[in-house]
Amino acid sequence: MTFDQNLSSRINLMRIILISGIVFVHVPHNPETSPFLGVYGFFDWLRVFLGDALFRIGVPCLSAISGYLLFRKGMQAFDYLATVKSKARTVLLPFLLWNGALVAAVLLLQRFGVGVGYFPDLWNATPREMMSHGAAVEEFPLNVPLYFLRDLFVCILLSPILAFLVRRYAWATLGVLLVITAWPEVTLFIVQKKSILFSFTLGIALALYKIDLKALDAHAVKITAAVLGASAILATALYFTGPDFPFELELLRNLLAVFGAMGLWASSSLLIRSKAGKRLSETGSLSFWIFCAHYPLLVMMWMVWNRGGPDFYPAFYLGAVALSFIILVISNAQVRSKLPKLYAVLTGSRSDKPGPSIKAPKTSHPAQRPVEALPATAKVNQ
Repeated sequence: MTFDQNLSSRINLMRIILISGIVFVHVPHNPETSPFLGVYGFFDWLRVFLGDALFRIGVPCLSAISGYLLFRKGMQAFDYLATVKSKARTVLLPFLLWNGALVAAVLLLQRFGVGVGYFPDLWNATPREMMSHGAAVEEFPLNVPLYFLRDLFVCILLSPILAFLVRRYAWATLGVLLVITAWPEVTLFIVQKKSILFSFTLGIALALYKIDLKALDAHAVKITAAVLGASAILATALYFTGPDFPFELELLRNLLAVFGAMGLWASSSLLIRSKAGKRLSETGSLSFWIFCAHYPLLVMMWMVWNRGGPDFYPAFYLGAVALSFIILVISNAQVRSKLPKLYAVLTGSRSDKPGPSIKAPKTSHPAQRPVEALPATAKVNQ
C-alpha cells in the first residue's frame, strides 16, 4: 500500500500518545501506596487501568511500528549493514548516553548517602550487576524504560532472520512468537520483554506482505471501544487480585498488550481528525525526549516527596505527572534551541519537523527513510 502523509502523521501521533501514557506506568509508589490495597478506591482502580492494562499496550504498538518502518520498502531496499550503522546512532547511542548519565548521577548521589533504596545500591553492586545497570545485559537498566531501546536494537540485529522466517513461514513464525509472548512461564534471554519480539516481527510481516494499515479504519469506533472495555475489565480483575496475579490474568494481560496494539492503531484514524490530534502529530522528537527523561525525573520527585510531602498519595501522583510533562516540554524546547548538537545526539538525530516528507527518495538508503523508528517502556516495580 502507499505510505502517505496520513499514515506518517498517525505514526507520529501514536508515538507521543503512547509514550506519554508510559509516564503513567512509571509513577513510583511503595508497598504502603500500592493501588492494590484499594485505599483510595476508584483512584486506585484508575491507576491500575492506566498503568497495568491500557498503556501496557504501548510497547507492542511501538515495536510493531518500528518493524514495519524497517521493511516498508521491501526486502530489496533493505541494506542490513547500513541499517545497523544508522540504528547504532539513533537507538543504541541514545540508550547508552541517557542510561550512562543516570548511572553517573546515582553513583555521585549515593556517595553522599542519597538515593539508596530508590535506585539499586551501585557502590556495592557486583561487576555482573553493573553490566545490567549500565547496559541491560541480563536485567533492566538503571533507567528502566530504556530497556525498550536495548531490545529494539536486538530486534534490528535479528531483523534479516525474522524477515526470512516471515517470508517463508509467516503464520508459523508469528504463532510461535505469540505463544512465547503470551505464556507467562516462558522466558526469552535475548530480550527483556517478550512482547517486543512478536510485535516487531508482526510489523515486518505487515510491511513485507503489504497489508493495508487502514483496513480497520471503518470499524475504528467499535474497535477502540472494545479495547477500552477489555482494558477496564482486565483492570478490575487485576485490582481485586493483585499485586500477585494468577496465571490466567497474566496470560490475558499479555494477550491484551499484543492485540490491543491493533485497537489503539485503529483509534489513531479518529484522533488524527481532531485539532488536538493534528497538533500532537507535529511534536516531533518531543516523544523521544519524554521517553528517555521521564523515569529519573519521576524518581527524583518521589525522593523529594518522601522527605516532606503530605501523606496523601493521589496528590503526588497527579502533581508528579503534571509537573513532569511541564518540565519535559520546557527542557526539550530549551535544549533543542540552545544546544542543538547535543540535542541531536541525545534524540538520535530525530526530526522536529511537523511531518516527514512522503516524496519518493532518490535512493533506498535507510538514512533517507521519511520516518525514523522510535520507541517507548517498563514500570518502577516492573
